[in-house]
Amino acid sequence: MKLENKICVVTGGAMGNGLGIVKVFLKYGATVCVIDYDDSVSSLKSVLETDKVYSYKCDIRDKDMVKKCVDEIVSNFGKIDVLVNNAGVAKLESFTTTNDDLRDYHFDINIKGTWNVTQACLPYMKNIDAAIVNLSSVTGPLVADPGEVAYATTKAAILGFTKSLAAELVTEKIRVNAILPGYIKTPMVDGIAADSNASNPDEVIKGIALGIPMGRLGTIEELGELAAFLASHESSYITGQGIVIDGGSTLPETSSVGV
Repeated sequence: MKLENKICVVTGGAMGNGLGIVKVFLKYGATVCVIDYDDSVSSLKSVLETDKVYSYKCDIRDKDMVKKCVDEIVSNFGKIDVLVNNAGVAKLESFTTTNDDLRDYHFDINIKGTWNVTQACLPYMKNIDAAIVNLSSVTGPLVADPGEVAYATTKAAILGFTKSLAAELVTEKIRVNAILPGYIKTPMVDGIAADSNASNPDEVIKGIALGIPMGRLGTIEELGELAAFLASHESSYITGQGIVIDGGSTLPETSSVGV
């Protein structure tokens, strides 16, 4: 029960990677406060059949709304031990045809949203051996495909944000690390597959799996286990790092595994 008595805030926790993180955190005894813009966040308590998850509907692009949400969490629980900045979006579009609205959609949620939530939570995390876990990606810091310029830019920024923030907060006893997922089977990945081949998205998923040395996509629970490690005392001497979880997809020197 390595997260027992920990108050953990997870953004974007109603589905996908966030839901995997929430499930694993609950398994290890945490009380989890989920911040999400999707209406499904309100049903998490009944879906997960637990009284240790609390739902807060919030648009992380709205700084005032975020502050109000975080103040409510602290009013209820008195502290924040762990913050997981998971909320993010990805829409494929050629750079030459990406308009300002689509660019800002990525920047406002993936970068500014992470900034807003972190800044609101920090006053309640100092000197209690707290941890921040940011969701970056292998896309941007390590690899990229056509159509990912907006998304890749934001995820590279999150890694830089992580390293600089870790250096700044180390004297406050707050560790800051990032997770760099490869392909995890999430609704976001399903959406990218549908964007790529609307008539047969499953074929896209199969093609992705063929390019991963482990031969499959990761699960949200596997990602959740890594988040729990970085949130717990088990990683007490780790800060400012980006940890890759990708089934080996960034390993091959050639475009085809086994060549």
